[in-house]
Amino acid sequence: QVQLVESGGGLVQAGGSLRLSCAASGSVFSINAMGWYRQAPGKQRELVAAITSGGSTNYADSVKGRFTISRDNAKNTVSLQMNSLRPEDTAVYYCNALLVRLGPNKNYWGQGTQVTVSS
Repeated sequence: QVQLVESGGGLVQAGGSLRLSCAASGSVFSINAMGWYRQAPGKQRELVAAITSGGSTNYADSVKGRFTISRDNAKNTVSLQMNSLRPEDTAVYYCNALLVRLGPNKNYWGQGTQVTVSS
């Protein structure tokens, strides 16, 4: 019903910036919220940032003040601007879409994009 494709990952030095983008297709009118998660080797996947269809945002404490999530409803995209990157930000970053339904909610995931921050 929803397909997500991420782009923008790469290698950057500590203190640098990257911008991740996620393009949604399919039942885009049903998406209630979108977010970015990340997973480092040996660690659980964690929420980095999320944004609702109404524009409300939520950030992990570790990225507050450094990362900014935004949506472009006309283009059906969500972006994550990452500034002041640190080595501990190194992870695979996944785009997520949440569909709130009368029945069980549905989550959709992108394929992931690698972000590596060198010291």
